[in-house]
Amino acid sequence: MTANSHRLNKAATSVPPHAWFGISAVFHYLGPSFAVLLFPAVGVLGVAWFRIASAAVIFAPFTNPLKTILQADRRTRLLLLGLGLCLAVMNTSFYLALDKLPMSLVAAMEFAGTIGVALFGLRTRRNLAALALAVLGVFILIDVKWASDPLGLFWASLNAALFVGYIILGHKAAEDGASGGVERLGAAMAIALIILMPIGFVEALRAFGTPTLVLAGIGVGLCSSVIPYVCDQLAMSRLPRSSFALLLALLPATATIIAAVVLAQRPSVQDLIGIALVMIGIAVHRPAKG
Repeated sequence: MTANSHRLNKAATSVPPHAWFGISAVFHYLGPSFAVLLFPAVGVLGVAWFRIASAAVIFAPFTNPLKTILQADRRTRLLLLGLGLCLAVMNTSFYLALDKLPMSLVAAMEFAGTIGVALFGLRTRRNLAALALAVLGVFILIDVKWASDPLGLFWASLNAALFVGYIILGHKAAEDGASGGVERLGAAMAIALIILMPIGFVEALRAFGTPTLVLAGIGVGLCSSVIPYVCDQLAMSRLPRSSFALLLALLPATATIIAAVVLAQRPSVQDLIGIALVMIGIAVHRPAKG
């Protein structure tokens, strides 16, 4: 095990997995806010390229993706390829959906897919009750407005399906790999960049002459694909897949709290009820024993 692997593995085991998920939840909503602001200047595909490219470059020095790929067996290489393809298409479809639909609808469709993952593993009545409370809280929090844009709904549906794939493949990478799966994540991100290179690079070129746009693009990658995905891997390495899927109910609650603290947007009574239900659901849940 390399020194970087040892440090990441130590971090994964010494910090509670719920803390790692909490960090991921905070950054999960900072990234899209940067991205949407960049759409007019860089283009949707250009922003997707910046997200993957900057993340791949940031990961490379401490995950050594080429070495990880070369030393992997055939089964692991297929896992890395699948995760890389999933990250490339998922992130692109997410931004294409955001360009056409309200974020609340995209988030609701994304969360709906994770309910199935949680249901598959939450086999006790206590945990099913926890899931029901969390789901009810999420849909109280999310002001879903339906849309009639078929293309936008297609991209949102594709993103939701691939988000489930990310949970399954990411959890597999985390449970089988060293360093909480982060080295495998770095390799998958490099593969995602290769896949996305011919698609978004032309639009991304528009930003290269403006340093502030380049820095903003790097910020999107850091906030959307580096910090949250690393924290996801460190949490996944300690949590059952179904428990991780249930924790995703914290994302809308976190967004509401961040808006209250950072933007001084007072949560309504309905919002507070939704947050309370999510928190109760998380507190009631008990991870399945090994």
